[in-house]
Amino acid sequence: MAVSLSFLLILPLITGSESVKTITKVSVKMGASVSIPCSYDLKYRNHVKYLCEGFYWGFCSTQVRTDSPRETGKYSISDDKTQRIFTVTIKRLTADIYFWCIVEIKNGVDDGQHFHLSVTKDTPILWVADQNVTGYIGDNININFNSATSGGIQWCKLGRTCVTQETGEIDGTAVTINKAADNVCSVTMSGLKQKDSGWYYCVKGDFQMPVHLTLTVKPTVAPTTVAATTTVAATITVTGARDNTTTGHKENSPFPALMSLAIPLSVLIFIVIATLSILFVLRRTKRVRIKDSTASKNEGDLTYSEVSFKKNKAAQAASDADMTYSSVVPVKKHNVRMSEGKDEDVTYSTIIHHK
Repeated sequence: MAVSLSFLLILPLITGSESVKTITKVSVKMGASVSIPCSYDLKYRNHVKYLCEGFYWGFCSTQVRTDSPRETGKYSISDDKTQRIFTVTIKRLTADIYFWCIVEIKNGVDDGQHFHLSVTKDTPILWVADQNVTGYIGDNININFNSATSGGIQWCKLGRTCVTQETGEIDGTAVTINKAADNVCSVTMSGLKQKDSGWYYCVKGDFQMPVHLTLTVKPTVAPTTVAATTTVAATITVTGARDNTTTGHKENSPFPALMSLAIPLSVLIFIVIATLSILFVLRRTKRVRIKDSTASKNEGDLTYSEVSFKKNKAAQAASDADMTYSSVVPVKKHNVRMSEGKDEDVTYSTIIHHK
């Protein structure tokens, strides 16, 4: 009986599930994070999915579920029901560990598939700079994979077919696998279509590395930018016969665009400076005129009166107390005729002679 129970616990680890699929083994650097995709059949679209940690199915520990908080500590989960793939992310890995991608079956036995994370302090056996790659519909995309060992790779789409040769197709999209130097392999997908979005994985020996490809519509170039680019290209074509390398560099140079902005900006600055100069001169001229007018007005408002007293020879011997007084009284002039003058318009001057 004990033998039969052990066999039942190990059986799912050997066979796996046909309804739930995932990668089998990933090499990860200690302390890093990794995302693992798990595909499922259409019949499981509305079922709860969860991540279970442990080597044996019957004794694994549930870490995160889609029907509860989808992020708990170092674990997170998301479900793409359109492509029928749920993704689990495990952070801050410290040691080798086994997990299960599981779909919950109410009133029945749950369905799932296991995977192994091989954690190393050294360089991983197979790794990529970024698991999330973005491309444009209609363009080509190139993805580089680094490996600690030599040899070829395979390129697969999760739940679909694989390209095992240097060239092939996945869902009608051309795939080219190139072996580069220093144990770097590259995968090129040409003429991308919207349906090419999704999870892929690279295979090398016993290890796989999943990558998610997101495709968007390529942004259109503004008409003004197109016109500027066309002008630059035409100019470079005339001079490009002498140096093709320099021509290629000039086509991507931002200098013409900067010049197109600098010219109108310089004209605008000149106009502003000229306007300010004219205003300054006019204001200064106005101030001088006001000052001259004020001086003339004040000068016209003064009335001078002078009285001189001449002493005879006999009086020169008189006391120094003899004084001559002269008074100047400013009087505001009124715009009236002399014939209409009044007493208040008359200025009196008093002279006192002391003997």
